[in-house]
Amino acid sequence: MILTGSHIMGVLFAIILIMGVGLYAGSKVKSSTDFSTGGRKAGWPLVTGTLLGTFVGGASTIGTAQLAFQFGFSAWWYTIGGGIGFIILGLGMSKKFYISSAETIPQFLVNTYGRHIGAISSVFTSVGIFFNLVAQVLSFVALMGAMFHMNPIISSSIGVVFALAYVLFGGILGTGFAGLAKLFLVYFAMLSCGIAAYFTMGGVGGFTSVLPAFPWFSMFGRGIEKEMAAVFSVLVGILSTQTYMQAVVSAKNLRESRKGALAAALLSPPIGICGILVGLFMRVNFPNTLSAEVFPTFIMQFLPPIVAGIVLGTLLIAVIGTWAGLTLGISTMFTRDIYQKYIKVNASGKETLLVQRGLIFSICVITAIIANGNAGSLILGWTYLSQGLRGCTALFPLLGAMLLPRFVTPIAGVVAVTLGPLVNIGWFVLYPKGIDPLYPGLIASAIALIVVSLWTRKKVESNKA
Repeated sequence: MILTGSHIMGVLFAIILIMGVGLYAGSKVKSSTDFSTGGRKAGWPLVTGTLLGTFVGGASTIGTAQLAFQFGFSAWWYTIGGGIGFIILGLGMSKKFYISSAETIPQFLVNTYGRHIGAISSVFTSVGIFFNLVAQVLSFVALMGAMFHMNPIISSSIGVVFALAYVLFGGILGTGFAGLAKLFLVYFAMLSCGIAAYFTMGGVGGFTSVLPAFPWFSMFGRGIEKEMAAVFSVLVGILSTQTYMQAVVSAKNLRESRKGALAAALLSPPIGICGILVGLFMRVNFPNTLSAEVFPTFIMQFLPPIVAGIVLGTLLIAVIGTWAGLTLGISTMFTRDIYQKYIKVNASGKETLLVQRGLIFSICVITAIIANGNAGSLILGWTYLSQGLRGCTALFPLLGAMLLPRFVTPIAGVVAVTLGPLVNIGWFVLYPKGIDPLYPGLIASAIALIVVSLWTRKKVESNKA
């Protein structure tokens, strides 16, 4: 398919609208605190926009359609897991985050486990987030390839420019305001595609008449263990990710924070259904399509040109928004937990802001380089790996600090945030076809936290005696 003038007009409309909102938000940034948490002035819609503006990217749209094209309804676990994660974040964890005054997850951990845990958790969590950044670049390259038949290197370079413009000047305000605008357009885009696929196929009967029940209409098409690992990795990833924590603490009060998280939970799962319908439609009618290009190919062939252009532009920004939001999370952790703690303790707000923006630029470029070396890989595969590594690093130390602060000990926290991700990575390398590395990583982290806490507390009590 060739882009027409109407396609291009629609693309430009969506991009200019969302980028304009992001740049407007950037004009409100006057300090590094504004950049990181928005000065804690956000209402619940802005919290929702920040959460979904980061979550709804290449994985939940292009990646979901790609996985549905290959395995069917089990692709829904990604957005279902996101909804469950936002519920727990809003009802179970937002209060602890909000009243702690911490700007990063490592800072929150430091309050319980001491300063040594900060840098370690920042490094491993950032590596986990980085894997998800690779997924966003792969999604962007797939879009540009389907739309313009563009070389991956050129595509990813353009993506770097867009990601920088999206977040570099606006920070959390940019991702929130632009995320809110993006949310409306994403729903328009996904509903347009889902409805078109459903009715063009002839409804439920059209799908079931040509596709067998298993694996296409099963939630366990890849096996129970693999699918449960997928949804669990999304769940623990959300509860352990810096960007989502930044969103809930940017609210003007706890009530707005919780409302924003619950609204995000409600809005997440429907997005997955629309992507699945497109993936199944393309499996039936165009089975030889490149799996990563299933979604954009459908859009260009089956939607009216102006609508298709708006949808394609929205998807481009959806991918860029997640890319930018996750990059913001990594840069915030490094500036707060490493640069200000170990490199330049007395750095001014302006200097910190400059360093953070420099990190954002560097991260975007490095991500594009690595993604180009892994072209054609499964988008959701990178995302699940990312979520799992983040969870193995921070989930149990976070829960210990929130629920059992008098039981856990500093050395136990340090051992847990180190051992969990190392076991996760080691298992992935040594047993790539075994059980999901999420499980051994989380088990190692939990055992380390409990056993080392018991041992060190007993040792301290013995010394006192």
